[in-house]
Amino acid sequence: MASLLCAVPRTTGSLYSILSSPFFKKPTRKLKPFFSTSIPQPNRKCSNGVAVSIAEEREIARSPQLVASEYAELNLSDKFSEEPAPVPDWCDIYSDSTLPLMVDIGSGSGRFLMWLAKRNLDSMNYLGLEIRQKLVKRANYWANELALNNIHFIFANATVSFKQLVSTYPGPLTLVSILCPDPHFKKKYHKRRVVQQPLVESIVDSLIPGGRVFVQSDVLEVALDMRNKFDTISDELLHVDKINPSLLDNEGWLLSNPMGIRTEREIHAEFEGAKIYRRVYQKRK
Repeated sequence: MASLLCAVPRTTGSLYSILSSPFFKKPTRKLKPFFSTSIPQPNRKCSNGVAVSIAEEREIARSPQLVASEYAELNLSDKFSEEPAPVPDWCDIYSDSTLPLMVDIGSGSGRFLMWLAKRNLDSMNYLGLEIRQKLVKRANYWANELALNNIHFIFANATVSFKQLVSTYPGPLTLVSILCPDPHFKKKYHKRRVVQQPLVESIVDSLIPGGRVFVQSDVLEVALDMRNKFDTISDELLHVDKINPSLLDNEGWLLSNPMGIRTEREIHAEFEGAKIYRRVYQKRK
């Protein structure tokens, strides 16, 4: 149970305002890193004697090479399954399989999704899709230990399995999240990025009118790639900037996390001083 504290919500009253409001009434309180108290530190010196500020150190620490190595430590396989995941019996998985469904693509350890499930036991079902089988087994174990009957994790390549899985779900698909996916920096590996146009189209086709998509990344290149792919379907998707521009910065990114709960990657990146690039879309009614 203690391991779940990594994803503890920083706000409670607006935990799930993304679904309870028409869209967003106002931004949630900006989420802070673990240490909210700023401790003044002197400049440090490199081996060449040049003083380097903490801010400059963080910028160096956020280099693409280091970020790539951090994602590499997640032990993502170079070979993804091309076989669709078996469709489960939804009535066996959820106590009420007609509830609205949220799907988190690349659910990782599942802690983020489990916190949401705990907060919405009788109103939402949650499905995590993850390509690391070990994490899927562990997440389902913890969901069972926590007696959560509204959440399940499936070992699946979302690019291949998403549409087949959600098309068989008895209830409505109301929200899809893709949070800090593997960046695959090398150009020859961009085709491995989870957000490809076929998946984007499957998500939009599967959402009910008014359903939402929430994407974010701590890597600007990846965030822009996701943004461009979802922006191309502007005839079916409406971005939040068309509803309430005050929620965004001058580059079109959300000012704060609308979920009220941060993922482990998000916590780590923000603690290092990184910006999280977020977008939210709503399917036109």
